[in-house]
Amino acid sequence: MVAFLFSCGGNKKAISTSRAKKPTPRQTSVTKVERTTTERTIKEPVKKPRTALSYKERVQQYIFEFSAIAKDEMRTYGIPASITLAQGILESGAGYGELTSKAKNHFGIKCHDWEGARVYHDDDRSQECFRKYDRAKESFRDHSLFLKNRKRYARLFTFNQRDYKSWARGLREAGYATDKKYPEKLISIIERYQLDEFDNDVLGRKKQKKPKKNKEITVVTSITSSNGHLVQKGDTLYSISRKYKISVQELKTYNNLADNNIKVGQVLKVTVSDNDEEDFN
Repeated sequence: MVAFLFSCGGNKKAISTSRAKKPTPRQTSVTKVERTTTERTIKEPVKKPRTALSYKERVQQYIFEFSAIAKDEMRTYGIPASITLAQGILESGAGYGELTSKAKNHFGIKCHDWEGARVYHDDDRSQECFRKYDRAKESFRDHSLFLKNRKRYARLFTFNQRDYKSWARGLREAGYATDKKYPEKLISIIERYQLDEFDNDVLGRKKQKKPKKNKEITVVTSITSSNGHLVQKGDTLYSISRKYKISVQELKTYNNLADNNIKVGQVLKVTVSDNDEEDFN
């Protein structure tokens, strides 16, 4: 009996030990979780750093973003949109300049009598005071007011709004910038990116001059005036005969005319050449 009980106890112990040594399902479960986590991490989109744009791409982006504002300012204050955009591109580094990044100042306008927020930035001198704005649109409006309300820029508003070259030179002459090549830089930007098209959007398309119809006639006149008369609008045989002191009949004879009808642009003989004298004698 004792031997039997001892034998059963040994079997139970063995069974208990056997169950304790079976961690395989748990290990398999943990392994699967780790693999799943790894796969999800790979599939998540990676945030890329801001791509560096070329200068041309920056300018095009700037024009797309601010051209509508520049046109609105032109309608309100009369400053060509092409000038506003060109100045903004040049002064702000197409929106990527340090002053523009930290102060939304697109035109490099210094503090002067400014009572608003300000920043300090190295320019002609170290740590000069510049105006600070909350939004880019405020910088564009302040630029318009800055030019409109100062007497030294009054001459600008006497220029035609299509004449961006005079505006560019006038800004330099009035002291907006110290760079001697400032006008040429503005003009170059305007013409390279066709910014004057935005002026046309505001003012309407300028009508192209039609070629003069009598351009060819003028050339003919210079060639044939010594040998005859070029018929022009309003001419009659009678008026021509009076001008050259000959009779209407002579005019008709010289030119083999059956009636009094003549056409504008027609060249009429008003004298008898040496070769024709025999026919009339």
